[in-house]
Amino acid sequence: MSETESEKVVSVSSRGQATIPKEFREELGIDTPGRVKFVRTEEGDIVVRPIHSVTDLRGILKDKTDDQGRSATERLQKEREADNASEAALR
Repeated sequence: MSETESEKVVSVSSRGQATIPKEFREELGIDTPGRVKFVRTEEGDIVVRPIHSVTDLRGILKDKTDDQGRSATERLQKEREADNASEAALR
């Protein structure tokens, strides 16, 4: 084991449940209660990754703009206006 690796031994219950040590939960950003996914890498390792709620992403793009300085909301509004205009022209 390298100096950067850390190891903890945990028990697995008869129901297949194991407790992820607090140190690892904090490092991985796993909320409690929360959900995780297990991913098998090409090398055959199993990696635990947190699954964050969609509501956790609310506002993440609030201050982001495209190369024209428009927010995601502004871009969507312009696209909808263009779609509505196209549909109106077809009527």
